[in-house]
Amino acid sequence: MTQTSDEGLFKHRTLFLSDVHLGTRGCQAEMLLEFLKYHDADTIYLIGDIVDGWRLQSRWYWPQPHNDVVQKLLRKARKGARVVYVPGNHDEFLRKYVGAHFGDVELLAHDIHETADGRRLLVIHGDQYDMVVRHAKWLAYLGDWAYGLALAINTGLNAVRRKLGFGYWSLSAWAKLKVKNAVNFIGTFEETLCQEAKKFDVDGVICGHIHHPEMHEKFGIAYYNTGDWVESCTAIVEHGDGRFELIRWGETVGAMPKLTGPVPAKALA
Repeated sequence: MTQTSDEGLFKHRTLFLSDVHLGTRGCQAEMLLEFLKYHDADTIYLIGDIVDGWRLQSRWYWPQPHNDVVQKLLRKARKGARVVYVPGNHDEFLRKYVGAHFGDVELLAHDIHETADGRRLLVIHGDQYDMVVRHAKWLAYLGDWAYGLALAINTGLNAVRRKLGFGYWSLSAWAKLKVKNAVNFIGTFEETLCQEAKKFDVDGVICGHIHHPEMHEKFGIAYYNTGDWVESCTAIVEHGDGRFELIRWGETVGAMPKLTGPVPAKALA
């Protein structure tokens, strides 16, 4: 990580973001804007579900911070960053435009990213390997509704926590790791995606979809999941030497009420 200005801007080789879910009340847009204020990259991958078309179809919700996120990313593209958008299932309406450019943003179904140390990584949202999304879409919609309800409860809970001086905490993320079936689903998804990625003759895979940030090599290749900007508020960055880092913004700087100066480097570890 390179600090490039007195304002505390950190410049990375590559930045990976997914599952922002702009257009929903659960989206932590202000937290993401704060993150983007301090982090830049030569290449920015938007790995699906950046906009939540499912929710916007049923009810329009687009406050100013959500528009600000879009403008912030477009501004980074105009300033020279390569911005690649890989649509997911919630923004699947964009898949019909794969191969096109929207201004300075490139749309791809997937990509092969070559790291600074020569590794080849498949970049894909991951819903293609979620059996519920592929074969029981009605169940996926039902699960999305239940997830939205949990997030609504979580919003009220965190409003109380802020008044008491506590930081952000995700009820739904906590519950996900406490329910055996959810834990099994995460493990199955990770293994399936790694096995499928091997068919691309790559050294690893970078994905989103399941809102569970992770970095490991349990299944023979590197597995990176960027997490989300609804619950965990996480991103993955590649440093100039090819090292990867998972930044848990929601647990550190993002939990602070307001930033007034440079971000301390230790908060990004």
